[in-house]
Amino acid sequence: MRTKDSRTVLRGLESSNALRLPGELDQTLELPFVLTAVQRALGQAVPLICNSDQGSHFTSPQYRELLLAADVQISMDGRGRALDNIFTERLWRTVKYEEVYIHDYTSPREARQALTCYFEFYNYERPHQALDYLIPAEMYFNTAGSASVGARRG
Repeated sequence: MRTKDSRTVLRGLESSNALRLPGELDQTLELPFVLTAVQRALGQAVPLICNSDQGSHFTSPQYRELLLAADVQISMDGRGRALDNIFTERLWRTVKYEEVYIHDYTSPREARQALTCYFEFYNYERPHQALDYLIPAEMYFNTAGSASVGARRG
């Protein structure tokens, strides 16, 4: 994502198929940034499974230990398995088309604030066709603790 002053990386985390957690913004995708994003997400909700690609930051001992300490199963996409995380890819497509592409952020701070507001809207106001037009927070909080949804409160 570009801002007028710099290029910013948006990394997001999902706690389940229903509730999306705000992403983190940074100018890099270095390991400390990834670890901070995961720690903040785990402070909001703890998933049963965390899926990622096989990048070096996701295979690092620090990343793996952080998830295992929270009792989160680790799942990594197989080589050539682009559809392994289709729900995450669809989420980011929605975020880009409904928020990022239609705004011209002047700074990473402005982008962070706008995306925080967007995720509040996405989780607490926007009905979703895939959820039978429920709002994700309704789906998540009504079924939290259910193994079929795949998430539990942290």
